[in-house]
Amino acid sequence: FKNHPFGVRDDAEMQGLVESVKAAGVNQPALVRPREDGGYEIVSGHRRQKASELAGYADMPCIVRNLTDDEAITQMVEDNLNQREEILPSERAKALKMQLEAIKHQGSRTSGQIDPKDAGKRSNEIVAERNKMAVKQVQRYIRLTELVPDLQKMVDEKKLAFTPAVEISFIRPKNQRYIAVSIEGQQSSPSLSQAQKMRELDKGGKLNGDVIDGILSQEKKEVDKVII
Repeated sequence: FKNHPFGVRDDAEMQGLVESVKAAGVNQPALVRPREDGGYEIVSGHRRQKASELAGYADMPCIVRNLTDDEAITQMVEDNLNQREEILPSERAKALKMQLEAIKHQGSRTSGQIDPKDAGKRSNEIVAERNKMAVKQVQRYIRLTELVPDLQKMVDEKKLAFTPAVEISFIRPKNQRYIAVSIEGQQSSPSLSQAQKMRELDKGGKLNGDVIDGILSQEKKEVDKVII
């Protein structure tokens, strides 16, 4: 599936799924749609497909549906967010953004694509309801897509906390890259107040690599004094 935001990792969860497939097969069929040039495209079920492959099967049960791009995106996101146990923050962020854009696109057409019960609601409200999240939470996750790749990876690896990451997402990419280098070099993750300070300085055009290093190292010295 084009730009599929969810990774298929060979982790403990995958190993458990492989054993389950070996023992009982695939209980829930994957959802696929026909490709224009022949064959099928997986909408949801990428992990089940990989588990079937690792279990030694050449095929797996699938449900075939004719879905538009927007319909496929919304279905893919909802299925994955509801079924997967381990979802990285960056995966959730990209998925929610894709779903939001698909719903906006559906709403801009006059083909009646939007569910009647969602009529009159804002796109982010629909996304929040479908994924059992608060609107504010959806907005904050989508902000993570504005982070440079190195910082997204740090959020996934828990080297950078979620709330400071949201603040940093408003900073210009060039300075975000400086922040990533500084975090890696000092092994010090910014606090919320530090992230807010850097955002304010960036807004005023006063943030650069030296200032970022100073902010992170200053906080670290203060912590050391408390420990002593």
